[in-house]
Amino acid sequence: MYRLNRLLKWETLLVFILILEIVIFGLINPRFFRLNVLLYSINDFVCICIISLFVTFVVITGGIDISVGSIIGFVSIVIGVTWKLAGISIWFTIPIAILAGALCGALNGFLIAYTGVQAMVVTLGGMFLYSGLSLVVMGISGASAFEGISGMPKEFVNISNGNILGIPNPFIIFIMLVVISYVLLHKTKYGRYVFLVGINRNAACYSGINAKVVIMSTYILSGISAAIAGIVLTSYLGGARPDLGAEMTLPIVTAVVLGGTAITGGKGGVIGTAFASIVVGIMRFGLQMANVSSQYISVAIGLLLVLAVAMRGISLKSMLNLKRSVEIRLFK
Repeated sequence: MYRLNRLLKWETLLVFILILEIVIFGLINPRFFRLNVLLYSINDFVCICIISLFVTFVVITGGIDISVGSIIGFVSIVIGVTWKLAGISIWFTIPIAILAGALCGALNGFLIAYTGVQAMVVTLGGMFLYSGLSLVVMGISGASAFEGISGMPKEFVNISNGNILGIPNPFIIFIMLVVISYVLLHKTKYGRYVFLVGINRNAACYSGINAKVVIMSTYILSGISAAIAGIVLTSYLGGARPDLGAEMTLPIVTAVVLGGTAITGGKGGVIGTAFASIVVGIMRFGLQMANVSSQYISVAIGLLLVLAVAMRGISLKSMLNLKRSVEIRLFK
């Protein structure tokens, strides 16, 4: 039974799906089989991968964060305005951007943890708030929202477009964040608090855990991850735009749920989310290479989300019980 559980682990299935995607898209477009194409494809979806890791913390506590896409655009504008119009060094804009993302997450977390308003409502409002702030800041600065702020320094652009020993920098950043988030969630006391709050918030409070602080902290981490993604995406495009990340909410939620995190909270993991985010990203990239319209890509990701929720509802135990009941009926 233990070996069967190990064999059928969700992460193993995700690896199989990932290999199947590469084979299918490779048959459609042979360029997909090239290692350099696969490595550099992560530049197109690394933001989804980065944010999904820390939105996992939020969902484990029983919450949801749909404002992260708007935070990306807001952070991008903060970088552009502070660099080009305020004259601040491009390298000093990075900590400012991370602080901006953390403050956005803190606002979400405070309203959710301390006022009792549902996470969906708060982060939906946050999504409109931060996207609106991006446009307001652009308007005050005098820059065009359509054209954005371009002309970033080459050193900043190389954050996303450079490589180390042939490995793209965004992939290295992603792996580093996987390690950090894994240790934080699975190897620290804080991670255990996150799980306990998601399993039973009242029990966590009776155990002496400040559940409100834990919940708020997960949204701060989510905001910081969105800021990092905004920095990477701004560097990759070489310019700041308020609409960056506008279409990333659905893929991020899909990656978290597909990775094995229960939407009701209390269960999940970073490794599953990491693999699932790559699965979602490769699907988007492969469909684009196959010249599939963007609207159909959204349909595919939506179906993947529905299937992920349905498949996670079918546990290994229930499948084995079904097999046992069928065998009993056959031998009667």
